[in-house]
Amino acid sequence: MKSALALWSVDVGTVEIRPGSLGDGLLVETLFSGISRGTERLVFEGRVPASEYERMRGPAMEGAFPFPVKYGYNVVGRIAEGPKTGHLVFALHPHQTHFRLPEAALVPLPQSLPPDRAVLAANMETALTLLWDSGAAAGDRIAVIGAGVVGALVAYLAAQLPGAEVTLVDLNAERSALAETLGCQFSLPGNAPKECDVVFHLSASAAGLDTAIDCAGMEATVVEGSWYGDAKISVALGGAFHSRRLRICSSQVGHIPPLRAPRWSYGRRMAKALELLADPVLDTLISGETSFNELPDHYARILSDPATLCHRIRYDAP
Repeated sequence: MKSALALWSVDVGTVEIRPGSLGDGLLVETLFSGISRGTERLVFEGRVPASEYERMRGPAMEGAFPFPVKYGYNVVGRIAEGPKTGHLVFALHPHQTHFRLPEAALVPLPQSLPPDRAVLAANMETALTLLWDSGAAAGDRIAVIGAGVVGALVAYLAAQLPGAEVTLVDLNAERSALAETLGCQFSLPGNAPKECDVVFHLSASAAGLDTAIDCAGMEATVVEGSWYGDAKISVALGGAFHSRRLRICSSQVGHIPPLRAPRWSYGRRMAKALELLADPVLDTLISGETSFNELPDHYARILSDPATLCHRIRYDAP
C-alpha cells in the first residue's frame, strides 16, 4: 500500500498535504473526517500556548507545536484487514487517508448511524460531558451562549430534558432556524433569557461570557466550555456577581466528570455519543463538504467563516 497522506499545519496560516505515519494496529481506510473549527483554528494560527503543548497533543498527532503538526480528531473509516474487514468505525485521529490503530481505539458505528454523520462524534462527546458537568435537570431554564457545533449539540441534548426551557443565543440571527430544528428557542444576546438555572458559554469571547453571567439567576451555574488558546479574557466579577452567588465551572472532555468516573470509561462515553447521533435532524450541523485533495486550498476559508458548523472532508476512493 502506498504511503498515507495527511493534512499538516506547517506555519501560521499554511497547510500542506504531506506523508503521515501509519502507526500500529488494524488498517483503516478513511471515508470522512470533520473539521473542529474552534480548536483547529487555534492550531492553524499558532495560538496554542507553550504551557499546553503536552496537554493539547491529540491521539495519533504527529509533529510538535507550534509547527509543523498533524492535528485533528474526527475520523470515520472502514477496517481494511482482519476478521472485521468492512466494519465502520470512528477514531480520534488527524485528517489522513488511511492509518493503523489498536482495535481498542476503534469505536464501532451503530448500524443506525450513517458514516457521514458520525464525524460529529467527538463534538457530541464534548456536549455530553458539558451537560454532565452542569447538573442541568428536568424543568430547568437553560441558556446556551454560542451556536457553534458544540453549543448546538448542548442545546439539542438539553432540550430533551422533560420540561426544560432551552434558548440558543448567538450573534447570527440566521441561527434561529437551526435552534428551531433542534427543538429549542433562539435569541440574540440583547434579548437573552434571565434568571436561568444553568448557562453554558461556548462563544469563546469575553462578550459572550458577559452575556452568560447576565443570564444566570440566583445561585445558578455558568459552565465555561470555550477554550481561548493564548488569549486573555476579562470576566465581569463585579456588579451582582457575588450577591447572586454565581458559580462558574470549567468543563473539558479530556476527563470523565468525577461523579461518573467510577462507572464510565472513555469507551463507554464515546459509544454513547455515537448512539446519540442517530437523529437525522443533526445533519443540519454539517455546513459543507470538501474533498481531501482540495482541502489545502479551502482550509483557511473554512476556519475563518463564522457560518461554518461542522465541515466534512470526503476521502475519494483511490
